[in-house]
Amino acid sequence: MQVIYTEKAPKPIGPYSQAIKYENLIFISGQIAIDPSTNEFVNSDVATQTKIIMENIKAILEEAGINLNHVIKTTIFLKNLEDFQVVNEIYGQYFKDHKPARSTVEVSRLPKDALVEIEVIAGL
Repeated sequence: MQVIYTEKAPKPIGPYSQAIKYENLIFISGQIAIDPSTNEFVNSDVATQTKIIMENIKAILEEAGINLNHVIKTTIFLKNLEDFQVVNEIYGQYFKDHKPARSTVEVSRLPKDALVEIEVIAGL
């Protein structure tokens, strides 16, 4: 097992790692809209939060030596399922030809009162 860490993504805000490599898999912890340059939460609309999250995921994948084409599964947590269409549109800009398996669930609350959180499993 190996910890994956990059300064190009937010520092963990709790007792967890940005990502863990285990054998041929990379498990990226749930990401919310934290600006890695300030490590501050960006309390904005769901589209902006989703873009920040996807850029942070890309940075973590790059640190692991892979890219979005290696993503096997994502889980999207939404504070309001009515935001699904907006999140799906932004998400789709990152996954054009490659479409990983995905689950989307509505939750009552997310850390920092985020509107969206995304976690990823990728393969080497």
